[in-house]
Amino acid sequence: EAEAAAKLMHPNIITVYELGLEGEQLFMAMELLDGIDLKHALTGRKMSLDEKLGVMEQICEGLAFAHGHEIVHRDLKPANIHILPSGKVKIMDFGLARFGGSEMTTTGMVMGTPHYMSPEQVRGAKADARSDVFALGCVLYEIITGRKPFDAESMHAVLYKIMQEEPVPLREAAPGTPETLAQVVERSLAKNLAERFENAGEM
Repeated sequence: EAEAAAKLMHPNIITVYELGLEGEQLFMAMELLDGIDLKHALTGRKMSLDEKLGVMEQICEGLAFAHGHEIVHRDLKPANIHILPSGKVKIMDFGLARFGGSEMTTTGMVMGTPHYMSPEQVRGAKADARSDVFALGCVLYEIITGRKPFDAESMHAVLYKIMQEEPVPLREAAPGTPETLAQVVERSLAKNLAERFENAGEM
């Protein structure tokens, strides 16, 4: 996992400088970032639509680079997206990342954060770039509306919604949102893998 992250040298991905073993403890030395994560940015000052799309575009750029190297993040969420004071975005924590073709993941093992998990991850199936696209759709929905697309009191209820229900339409949750943007979100949140964007680059 550490080696996968270390190979991703991109302006929108946190840089890993060194990794190794100290005794029996694995360590990773990464760049130190100023600023705040997107989770806190969403509860702070109001961002304009242009600013929100600027953040989203940078997330897509970084993730597209990872997907181009057959690396899937698998745990994309606002807490793993850092915004520097300059406005530059860095994707962090490829801790759940796997090489696209790797068989390292145990089938049936659910990984990731419930609100941003794709239906196939909930089922315990193999996650690929389209699972990240689903998470991107969740993040974009939240950036624009200020609320999560699939939210409930319990984790089980959240997972049920991801599997069975559609979120409140974007333009209903955030009136005035451009139709094109609503279409992007809708396609990225498709339950059926084949209906989503192939990867973050296409999105």
